[in-house]
Amino acid sequence: METQDLKEFLDTKVLQYNHPRFIESDPIQVPHAFTAKEDIEIAGFLTATIAWGNRKSIISSAKRLIELLDNAPYDFVLNHTPSDLDRCVPFVHRTFNGEDCKQFIRSLQHLYKTYGGLESIFSKYAETDSLQGAISRFKSLFFEIDHRPRSQKHISDPLKNSAAKRINMMLRWFVRRDNSGVDFGIWKSLSPAQLSCPLDVHSGNVARKLGLLTRKQNDAKALQELDQNLRHLDPMDPVKYDFALFGLGVFEKF
Repeated sequence: METQDLKEFLDTKVLQYNHPRFIESDPIQVPHAFTAKEDIEIAGFLTATIAWGNRKSIISSAKRLIELLDNAPYDFVLNHTPSDLDRCVPFVHRTFNGEDCKQFIRSLQHLYKTYGGLESIFSKYAETDSLQGAISRFKSLFFEIDHRPRSQKHISDPLKNSAAKRINMMLRWFVRRDNSGVDFGIWKSLSPAQLSCPLDVHSGNVARKLGLLTRKQNDAKALQELDQNLRHLDPMDPVKYDFALFGLGVFEKF
């Protein structure tokens, strides 16, 4: 498929899937329950953290997790006491368990009280055309307080050749500004041009079939290749094509 034909095809699919009805079956519905910036951030980050497996299961677990925070995630993160965290002990989603949950809440409190929150960290360490180094730096700050080593596996590091799908998805939610009401666009200090596509088995397989990706592994090197090709199609908003790749893969079995 010629580049222009490919762009027109994918642009059509973006319009099809970058639509409010997308929210109904996607984990992004969990942070959409909130209006305050910090509540959206924390609900979105925790939802993205456990976003692997069946999407219905992800949504159910994420809603249960937010309920543990009294449906007031920012207030709970900022003002919880050690005994408040005991309610998290029974929580489990795949390999993310109650101890991980407690650690993540403590680490989030540390980030908001010490660094001013998530956006300030990513903005400080962002590169002109990439947020992958900022993800790595974010992980190191997240775990700079006392923590159990097992919890580190729940945040990927692009500098260790991870595609960091879940964090890149979260960044799309917070940074990308669209006219459809799906992505929030609440992080004004960053640009959609800096975003990377959330690369997983679905988007990866579709990208390969369309000639946007040749590397077989879904790793950081594959992400860089996909980013370059998507930026050729739209340098200002390359990650809008996540909707097309995901929709083609999940809904159309392309």
